[in-house]
Amino acid sequence: MRGAWREASGWAAAVAMSTVIVGQVASTARSELLFRDGDSLIVALVARSILEHDRLDWMFSGVLFLPETAVYTVLRTLLPALSVMGVLAVNAVVNLLTLYGAIRLAAGRRRPGRAPVAWSLVALGAFGMLALTETSSSRDALEPASLLLTTTYYSATVIGAVLAVGLVRRWFDARSSSTSSPSSPSSPLLSVFAPAQSRHSSGARTTSRGEDARRAPGPAALIALSGVVVVSTVTNPLFLAWATAPLLVLLLIALHPRLRGAPALRPLLVVAVGSVVGMLIRIPLSAWIADPGTGYAHPTELLRSAEYYGSLAGDRLITPAGIGAAALSLALLLICLLRTFRPGSRGDGSRAGGMLLAAYGWFTPLAMVVGAILLGTHAARYLEPIAFAPVLGLVAHPRTIRLPSAWKVTAAIGAMLLAAGAVASVPRIHAAATAPDPDVTCVVDWVNASGRTGGGQFWTVRLPKLLLKDPAQLVQVDHTLRGYNWLANRTDFAAGELTFLVEDAQTVRWQIAGDPQRDAVIGCGRYRILDYASQPLRIGPQRS
Repeated sequence: MRGAWREASGWAAAVAMSTVIVGQVASTARSELLFRDGDSLIVALVARSILEHDRLDWMFSGVLFLPETAVYTVLRTLLPALSVMGVLAVNAVVNLLTLYGAIRLAAGRRRPGRAPVAWSLVALGAFGMLALTETSSSRDALEPASLLLTTTYYSATVIGAVLAVGLVRRWFDARSSSTSSPSSPSSPLLSVFAPAQSRHSSGARTTSRGEDARRAPGPAALIALSGVVVVSTVTNPLFLAWATAPLLVLLLIALHPRLRGAPALRPLLVVAVGSVVGMLIRIPLSAWIADPGTGYAHPTELLRSAEYYGSLAGDRLITPAGIGAAALSLALLLICLLRTFRPGSRGDGSRAGGMLLAAYGWFTPLAMVVGAILLGTHAARYLEPIAFAPVLGLVAHPRTIRLPSAWKVTAAIGAMLLAAGAVASVPRIHAAATAPDPDVTCVVDWVNASGRTGGGQFWTVRLPKLLLKDPAQLVQVDHTLRGYNWLANRTDFAAGELTFLVEDAQTVRWQIAGDPQRDAVIGCGRYRILDYASQPLRIGPQRS
């Protein structure tokens, strides 16, 4: 009963923390990514098509957004009174809560001398602190933590990666009781260089086969791991870089008999086979995938990529918030290193699992940064592991810390302040989600009233399209009026022709054959509507 109370308290605190984080991020310019960014709206657009029973022929990028769409669709169904922006805000809170759940799983089970709930909250708090330092409206800024709040910038892949490494840790923890020995060196990793010791030395604990059977975790952890790996790989091949590759490297090292030995083989095979199965499942889904992944890699751009990421880091480090985030990240990485090579008391049977978790926390960010540069990529969102992976070091060995009685009073005061902050954050979230946008309203009202079909380019058209009574009235085209089937429902292109175009500052200069004359230009703040009612424009061949 006491354990259940602790878990419930942990979830309640996580709800409060998540609400505060979303409230703060939504109150900054970063809300542009949360509510109005062209990429961020794909899940809401797909969910609307599903709920309105449209004919679905969506073309995605390399990411299918399957878990994200499922979560948003459920929230949209359960919260019909909320606006689209309101549901996106609730989804942001849910994403953070899911991250807490994944971290709590990775922290291991409760046992004497351990405080996994408290340390999981500390880890969520550390991640939240990183998100709170991120205030740029740019999707290209090196501000990866706050991307988890969106429905599309790989939130499910972040959760999947943490779940995967957490399930491997749980497998190691469950298996450790049958192989742990208090006479072994204090660090299993460093014991590779120590003199060999007999597993049956006088101080070692031995267990019978019957005891091993009772302590064995059964297939549950591995079955769950296989499901996470398959689903995550199907929905986003980036999971291979964020989770599969690092785990395979670490598990191969763990195969050494002085580390985990044979128990590391099963999760290694599960991760490898699950990743292969996930990629195979993507083959029959290729008709809805615009780019299988090859288009994202440009190894010849290595130097430009290094310069690009270096410039982003430099821009981040010239601000006080960026310096604070860098200092916190560095501290978390040092904790991961410390808990990898100095895991603590030799009697803690969960050392191997905790060490793997800590090693993942520093190895994955390092490998991801190097890999992103070697592949010549130019996208800050690929570096999200630098935000979420290091916080796992905090739950690698979540030991109880004995605090003076006065700290209990401090903790109670902190809990009340957190609850008050959560309550105060709700109006802030509501204000951000319902903030008037007269420019978009102008476009939406004009298009609804016209009853006609028009078009616009990707970054321009997606927000008005989502808010229309009939999203098919705005067709996504490129600057030459070719159908742009990137994160779009290809049924829209059946319209054949357009009678107006919507443009804004992000619109690339139009190149229209014959240079037709406009009937009128309607100003809508940052938007302009170019009316071609008397000279309809043909939609060209589709491209992605």
